[in-house]
Amino acid sequence: MASPSLLQHKSFMRFWVGQMAASFAFQMLLVGMGWQIYNLTDSALSLGLVGLARYLPQLVLTLYGGHVADNHNRRTIMLVSRSVIAVTIAVLAVTSVMEIITPTIIYACCIAMGAARAFEMPATQAMVPKLVGPDLLAKAMTWTASGREATTIIGPALGGLIYIFGAGALYGSSTACAVLSALILFDLKYQHDQREKRPVTLESLFGGLKFTWSNKVVFGSISLDMFAVLVGSVTALLPIVAKDILNAGPEALGLLRSAPAIGAVVMSLWLAWRPIENRVGVKMFAAVAVFGAMTVVFGLSESLWLSVAALVLLGAADMISVVIRSTLVQLETPDDMRGRVSAVNSIFISTSNQLGEFRAGAVAALIGTVPTIVIGGIGTLAVTALWMLWFPRLTKRDRLDERNLSGEIK
Repeated sequence: MASPSLLQHKSFMRFWVGQMAASFAFQMLLVGMGWQIYNLTDSALSLGLVGLARYLPQLVLTLYGGHVADNHNRRTIMLVSRSVIAVTIAVLAVTSVMEIITPTIIYACCIAMGAARAFEMPATQAMVPKLVGPDLLAKAMTWTASGREATTIIGPALGGLIYIFGAGALYGSSTACAVLSALILFDLKYQHDQREKRPVTLESLFGGLKFTWSNKVVFGSISLDMFAVLVGSVTALLPIVAKDILNAGPEALGLLRSAPAIGAVVMSLWLAWRPIENRVGVKMFAAVAVFGAMTVVFGLSESLWLSVAALVLLGAADMISVVIRSTLVQLETPDDMRGRVSAVNSIFISTSNQLGEFRAGAVAALIGTVPTIVIGGIGTLAVTALWMLWFPRLTKRDRLDERNLSGEIK
């Protein structure tokens, strides 16, 4: 019997296209904000503050966002959140065209987007298993991740080119993509389980944390990603690398931001052809180690093309880790907990990404860009070694979906 195809799932494909549009909006937006804030302030710390402004509201609100995702229609939550994001980007577009934009306006818009994403991310992650079912979940995760990475290739490169015509043009394009992603959700067919709504209690809010902590496979995988990226993130420093180290312009910044996604998409195509079937724990740790090693190479590079090559390999390794981690988290979590566990996962992701950007910007302001990147890569290698020792069950995990004789996941 032939295996089912994701192309036959119209609801998932609509969801996937909406995700692509939203990711396009976000990737172009990040190029614009990074280049604009650095031109306005000429400060590495300001680049870090952009990440911090997006992170803090997510840290405060995401657990509640997970509770909402488990008690309300996840499609509606996504629709409202993306509408808020579209309005926020439109504010950046208007203020840029009117030439009244300031760092304060950019930070305020980052806070608003962070608050919206605190609700959007848990709902989005928790929807996928209900759209496709367990048999197609690994493929769906690969499609979702590869689609996101494809936009990360095209989005920053396109954003860098559009920025030549001004920040307003870039933010306007990003707004159009955000609006499109929200409109697509209107006709998305999603079966929301009608379960008794739980009141907001400490037990409900922290239920995802309790489950995550008790499941060492889930906790080990998401904490590995959080700390590895937290200490090794270079994203916030790319405008400095492009402008001051490589002596290039916004088009080079777009290329650098696209490079990890190029590697990720190539790897996702490979994984679609040859899915990871065994030794998933060891392969995830190996991928994170390559991520750290390529970060060191990128930090030492003074050549645009060597820097791009290092980021391509970094992105390919990261894709392996993303597919394994995201599939493990969803397979190990019951549906009535997926919103809250996805919220915990979102906190870990935003901590690694946004707080990692702030760490990189703050440290670079103190010791310089190159030492910050190199030390971060070495730190990622150290995290990988420690997690292999601290989480032996994850290290020894053989298959993604390990079920016992009763059909339950071990």
